Amino acid sequence: MELSQPYPGVYKLRIDSREHLATLNLTPGISVYGERRVTINGDEYRIWNPYRNKLAAALLKGLSEMPIRPGCRILYLGTATGTNCSHVSDIVGVEGHVWGVDIAPRPMRDFLERVARHRSNVSPILGDARRPEAYSALIPLVDVIYADVAQPDQASIVIRNARLFLKPGGWALMAIKSRSIDVTRPPEEVYEEQIGELKASGFTVLEVVELEPYERDHAMALARYQP
Repeated sequence: MELSQPYPGVYKLRIDSREHLATLNLTPGISVYGERRVTINGDEYRIWNPYRNKLAAALLKGLSEMPIRPGCRILYLGTATGTNCSHVSDIVGVEGHVWGVDIAPRPMRDFLERVARHRSNVSPILGDARRPEAYSALIPLVDVIYADVAQPDQASIVIRNARLFLKPGGWALMAIKSRSIDVTRPPEEVYEEQIGELKASGFTVLEVVELEPYERDHAMALARYQP
């Protein structure tokens, strides 16, 4: 078994000739979604499944920059049950913090039970990411906005939240779900439209990575905010 660290807070494990991404478990002994856990030199690592975690998929597809790192403040839009957010929590560690927003009560209950109750660096917020002013009193300026929302106005949601919460020079990682925007148009056309909205609102889009074979008709956009 071999261990390396391609990005701060992100590890690569070689197990039986196969490579896996992993994060150092902030809560050793506790699994979030049945993920495999591996102990090396007394430390427990959680395998980061790219078929269930779009950020892991983007890194495996060659995303050149990983702005989420130890000590960061993260606004996470669209936490669902917290599968990927739990790995983000691992990465930022005890010196960082994640504010997780989701509109759906049932996934939020699972997020509270599986993730937030065990992790002091996670704050769950039941709210509508399209109306960030409703939770503006709860969140300070952040280093990164991570957005994974299945809405037709995905770029607009990121822009609204950035204007309130993202520090100048901060980063955005936006998972673009083309079928949630328009099932009749080619995914590439939808990606370009969403990227154009970001560019028109103070973002420099540095990279767009398509996520197949891990996610069909999805891409991850990496952008920097310069309002």
